[in-house]
Amino acid sequence: MKLSLGFSPCPNDTFIFDAMIHQKIDTEGLNFDVTYDDVESLNQKAFRTELDITKLSYHAYAYLTENYVLLHAGSALGFGVGPLLICDNEDYVSSDGLEGLRSQVSDLRIGIPGKYTTANLLLSLAFPEAENKVEMKFSDIEPALLNHKIDLGVIIHENRFTYQDKGLIKLMDLGEFWENLSHCPIPLGGIMIKRELSEEIKQKVNRIIKRSVQFAIKNPKSGLDFIRSHAQEMSSEVIYKHIELYVNKFSVDLGEEGRKAVIIFFEEARKRGLIPETRQNLFL
Repeated sequence: MKLSLGFSPCPNDTFIFDAMIHQKIDTEGLNFDVTYDDVESLNQKAFRTELDITKLSYHAYAYLTENYVLLHAGSALGFGVGPLLICDNEDYVSSDGLEGLRSQVSDLRIGIPGKYTTANLLLSLAFPEAENKVEMKFSDIEPALLNHKIDLGVIIHENRFTYQDKGLIKLMDLGEFWENLSHCPIPLGGIMIKRELSEEIKQKVNRIIKRSVQFAIKNPKSGLDFIRSHAQEMSSEVIYKHIELYVNKFSVDLGEEGRKAVIIFFEEARKRGLIPETRQNLFL
């Protein structure tokens, strides 16, 4: 049986999925037709239910629980992994900290890596006043700041390792904001599967992804050529920093701590009217 599978070309995803799509582990008779795309493009594909299995922002998942269910394996959660709010102008660095920035933010153009990204939801939690948002591909945010097309930018993925090299300034770690609010790891993205598939297939896919993550952790160099082929502009150092940051125990299995973090994340967003009510069970 062949299933369509979507994930990003970022090192954490290619690291996780290498073993299963290249048959380095037992895939229990399943094969995968792979699509590579940035996370917001994958979110949009999920709104069109194009993929059987897909990486998805947790923010987007809040709107898609009727069609998809969250697997226990493959997620990106953690402490110290959140998006960063950055600028290229020290005028926005306020001695009053968060409150000082809040007083300015309604007038500023803020680049976000997509409407349904977790990064945008975190920005809305931290700054309800931030309404002048400019959607763009995550990799275009730093150039847009440097070219003064936006005033602030929310960066994700490998950009958190490189923004300082470009002379850009961190205003706030949105992940730290979440951790202080909830005392939970930040749920960034998870692996979802169509609810309409049989329970047998869903459980099988979950087992395969878990096996693939475990293989990658035990054999970290095994997929290096594959990872590099999708991250050509990144040095090996940045590639492995990226993997170390986003692949952890929650990628193997959400566990009780991970599931609690997802539930609290949805509860906080719902309380503020940022996501709809969900009637379906969130977890496989």
